[in-house]
Amino acid sequence: MDPREFPTKGNLIAAKNSLQLANQGYDLMDKKRNILIRELMDLIDEAKNIQNQIDMTFTYAYKCLQRANIENGINNVASLAYTVPVEDSIQLKSRSIMGTEIPLVDFIEGRNSPSYTFGNTKESVDTARDAFRKVKELTIRLSEVENSAYRLAASIKKTQKRANALKNITIPMYSNLVYNISNALEEKEREEFTRLKVIKQRKSRQS
Repeated sequence: MDPREFPTKGNLIAAKNSLQLANQGYDLMDKKRNILIRELMDLIDEAKNIQNQIDMTFTYAYKCLQRANIENGINNVASLAYTVPVEDSIQLKSRSIMGTEIPLVDFIEGRNSPSYTFGNTKESVDTARDAFRKVKELTIRLSEVENSAYRLAASIKKTQKRANALKNITIPMYSNLVYNISNALEEKEREEFTRLKVIKQRKSRQS
């Protein structure tokens, strides 16, 4: 027999305290799960919105590129593409939502001057450049949102498991323990009361 199951007042107090902690833990897990779910739903809506913007912007950007190829020549546009500097301004940070670290992508928006001369190109190249810059910014934002949603979903799954363990295992176990110990102590008290009553009646007869 587990020593914690012995019908003593000390064990009863300990079991009640453990049950109270388990209930508080479940309430916290449930609140955390609900908050994370709300955050996840917001991120999903945001991801859909960004994806729609990317689809439209990509379509527009490729139309602009097609026009630039026609007006400037494919080979010339390809040569200009090699002059575009490598993106090195992206920095990864993080923030915490209920203990879950989600990424924050910080970068300098590409508003710097073009890497080519205006005299050798037509306006269609500038338009295509601006369109693809917008695609880059949206793609970075989408990667941040999707990664955050993935981490929140994983955290929700862990939180759900912990909440289920508390609800279906820990809380019933301590509830049953409190019930059994309480019944055993009450039975002892009734037996002790009966014993004392019998002793009192015997003393009364002797006197």
